[in-house]
Amino acid sequence: MRVLELLAPARNLECGIAAINHGADAVYIGAKRFGARASAGNSVDDIAELVGYAHSFQAKVYVTVNTIIYDNEIEDVTNLIEQLADIDVDALLIQDMALLSICADVFRQKEKNIALHASTQTDNRTVEKALFLQSLGFSRIVLARELSLKEINDIHNALSSNTTCGDTELEVFVHGALCVAYSGQCYASEYCFQRSANRGECAQFCRLKFDLLDADDNIIEHDRHLLSLKDLNLMDYIEKMIEAGATSFKIEGRLKDVNYVKNVTAAYNNQLNKIVAGNPTKYRRSSIGRCKYEFTPNLKKTFNRGFTSYFLNGRQQNIFSPDTPKALGEYVGRVKEINGAWLKVAGVASFANGDGLCFINDNHELEGFRVNRADSGKLFPHSMPANLRKGFSLYRNNDQEFNHLLANPASAVRKIPITMELTATANGFSLSVSVTDEGNIATPDAIASIDYPHEKAKTPQMENIIRQLTKLGNTIYECVNVAIPDDFTYFIPSSLLADLRRKAIDRLQLSIASTMKSSEDNKANSPSSNSIPYNKGENKYNNRKASYLFNVSNRLAKEFYEEHGIATDDAFELKHPQHATIMQCRHCIKYSLGCCAKHGGRKPSWREPLRLRLADGRQFFLNFDCKHCQMNVLI
Repeated sequence: MRVLELLAPARNLECGIAAINHGADAVYIGAKRFGARASAGNSVDDIAELVGYAHSFQAKVYVTVNTIIYDNEIEDVTNLIEQLADIDVDALLIQDMALLSICADVFRQKEKNIALHASTQTDNRTVEKALFLQSLGFSRIVLARELSLKEINDIHNALSSNTTCGDTELEVFVHGALCVAYSGQCYASEYCFQRSANRGECAQFCRLKFDLLDADDNIIEHDRHLLSLKDLNLMDYIEKMIEAGATSFKIEGRLKDVNYVKNVTAAYNNQLNKIVAGNPTKYRRSSIGRCKYEFTPNLKKTFNRGFTSYFLNGRQQNIFSPDTPKALGEYVGRVKEINGAWLKVAGVASFANGDGLCFINDNHELEGFRVNRADSGKLFPHSMPANLRKGFSLYRNNDQEFNHLLANPASAVRKIPITMELTATANGFSLSVSVTDEGNIATPDAIASIDYPHEKAKTPQMENIIRQLTKLGNTIYECVNVAIPDDFTYFIPSSLLADLRRKAIDRLQLSIASTMKSSEDNKANSPSSNSIPYNKGENKYNNRKASYLFNVSNRLAKEFYEEHGIATDDAFELKHPQHATIMQCRHCIKYSLGCCAKHGGRKPSWREPLRLRLADGRQFFLNFDCKHCQMNVLI
C-alpha cells in the first residue's frame, strides 16, 4: 500500500501543535538558525516538545537546516545537528552539501539513523538531478514547484527503476505562496538588498512594482507587479499527483499564522481522507488519529492572492497577479449600489461587523476597507473609499466570523480510536487495547494484567465495567468498542479497572512510539558506493561550467563537488559576479501578456531585449530561453 503524508508548516510550537490537531501527518519547522525562513526560528526545547506531541500520533517532525553555510558557521551548525539528533527529530531538510558529511559524522557518533531530505532549494527539477541526489543517500526529494504531472512521473519512474539505492520518496508542494524563480536559483534579494534567499532572508523582490521597457525605451507596462504570482492550490489534483508518484503533500507557510495552518491543514486532511476511503486497498495515511472540526474548512477564506494550478497541467496564462501581491481573499459579489455612508453588494454572501473587504481600483491597485456595521443588506464602512465604483468586484480578505471560529483553541480535536478487550486470566484479568484507525499505517496493541481473585458478581457489572474502562478523560484516545465475553460475570472493583486501564494506555503509548521508531529507522538511506555523475552546467546553462549556481559557500561543500568531479565557483553571496543571471523563471512575461510566438501568441509591437525597471531606476534585462521555455532575469 502507498503511504500518504500531509505535511504542514510550523512557524512555532503553537502552529506545529495546531497542525497535528487539524490532521497533519508531519510538520516542518525551523530552529534558531540555518532555516530558509530566518524570521521563523525556534528553540531546540520547543522543537523537542513538538516532537513528543507529534510522535504520540505517529506524526513526524522535520527540521529545516536548508540555508547555505559559511566556513565560520561549521561548528555552530554541527552543534545544532547534534542537539536535533538528541531530541529524535525525524528528518532534516538540507540544501548545503557540506551537511552530508557533518550529518554522517554526528549520526555515527550518536548511533542515530535520521533521514535526510533534499530541500527544494537544491533545485530539483530534472531526472538527472533526482538520480544524483538519490545516489547520495537522500531518502526524500522535495521537487520544484514548477513541475508538471508528467515530469513528476518521469522522476518517480527513474528513481523506482534504480535498485542500487533505497526507496526515495517524492515530496510536492500543493498549497501556498509561489516563488517566481526556481528555488535556490534566486539571487535578486542578495543583489539588490544584501538579503540572501539562500540564507533565509528573502526580501521578496518578486512582489515589487516594475515598468516593462523595450529596446527603444517604450514603456509596455507601467508600475505593475510583473513577477508576482498567484498562490498555489492543487486540492483537485491530489489523486493525480499520487498516481504520478508523489507521497508527501506539502503546504507552504512557515511565516503564516495559526489560523492559516488550521484551515488549510483541515481542508487537505479531509481531501486525503476521501482519497484513502475511496481506495482502501491502495492507500493509507502515515499517522493515526481522527479529527473532529468545529468549523468547515474553506481555502477561499484564508490568505491567498487568487489561486493557480501553476504548471501541473502544462503552461497556462493566468498564473500571475500583476495588480497586487497582497491577499484578495474570497470573491463576495459586485457593488450594486453606493449611497452616502453605505453600499450594497449583489451576491449571496453574508457579512459581519469587522469584515475586511477589498477591490482593484481603476489604477490597477488594491484598496481595502473595514465594515463598521452590516445591517439589513447594507454595509457601512468605517470610511467610504473614494475610488470605489458601482460594478466593482469585491473580495473579503478578513472574515470576522470565520476567524472567530478558528481562534477557538478547540477548533479541532484529534483522537486515536481504540478497541478494548477484557478477559479473565488464571490469576486475574487482562485488558488488551488496540488502535482501530483503519486506513492508517500502524495498528499497535498493548496488554495489561492484574492479579485479583475471581469473584462472582451479585449484580450485573457490564455497564460499570464499560464506564470505568472508557473514562479516557483528556487523553488523545477515544474508545469505540469494548469487547467482553458474554459469560463474563466477575466482580472487579472500579479502582482496579481504572488501574488496568491506565497500565494498558501507558503500554499502548510505548507501543506506538516503538512502532514508529522501527518504521523510521528504515527510512534513512545510505549513499550508493557509486554516485551518479551530474554536471548541471552542461545540461542547463549553455554548456558553461556550474559557476556560482551550485551555491558553494564553504570548504566542505567545495570538497564534496570536487570529489564528484563537478567544477564550481564561489556562491553568489561570497563574490557578486558582474554579469549574472539572478533569477531563472518558468513564468514568462511574454507568454502571460499573450505574445509568445512558440505558443501561438500575437506578434508583439516592441523590440527586444526587454527590461524590468524598479521605481528607483535600477534595471534588469530579460532573456527568453525559448528552447527550455524559461525566462531569465539578468544583471
